[in-house]
Amino acid sequence: MGSDEPLIPKHGGYRKLKSFQLGQLIYDITVRFCERYVDRRSRTCDQMVQAARSGVQNIAEGSQASGTSKKTELKLTNVARASLEELRLDYEDFLRQRGLPLLPPNHPALVRFKARRCATVEEVRVWVEDEQGRTRTSRDRRGGGDASSVLVRGDRVPSVGSSTLVANAVLSLLNLCCHLLDRQLAAQAQAFETEGGFTERLYRIRSQKRRRG
Repeated sequence: MGSDEPLIPKHGGYRKLKSFQLGQLIYDITVRFCERYVDRRSRTCDQMVQAARSGVQNIAEGSQASGTSKKTELKLTNVARASLEELRLDYEDFLRQRGLPLLPPNHPALVRFKARRCATVEEVRVWVEDEQGRTRTSRDRRGGGDASSVLVRGDRVPSVGSSTLVANAVLSLLNLCCHLLDRQLAAQAQAFETEGGFTERLYRIRSQKRRRG
């Protein structure tokens, strides 16, 4: 370590973290999703919103705490990761219990969703409307009737409702966010092993000052 090591290093900056940005988007979508598709009086509604909020808040708190406690940063980042895993199960349960499809990553609708890199609830809403429009257009071209499938580039694939689209979109975002948090945890653990925590840093700085004079 250099002689100019600060006692409290730079910390915070969580708003620039991709995991925080994704977590915040997931939270915003989940609030809207629960308002529209989940009984507001149910415990599930409250649990989903709280799990999404916990993910965001703990990423932020962990980043802020890192200045004086790498151990706390690790703990809170892990809490965020666990909360989002809980939320992922809730979305999967929503689909399974209603007999709705869990779309594969290469489903045309999800491929288009990922390509858009939506950053706001409004952008996700526009994507859903566009996908619904594709279903209606395809049905009209076939002369009406059942919209259970649509023709995409010569292949017939099942059409999906708005709740299915949103749930699968959030699951896609959750997969990415959890992957990023796993990487953050690994990096934080490595930094803790290499540099130690606040106590070790305080000892180093005191030792440096004593040697100087």
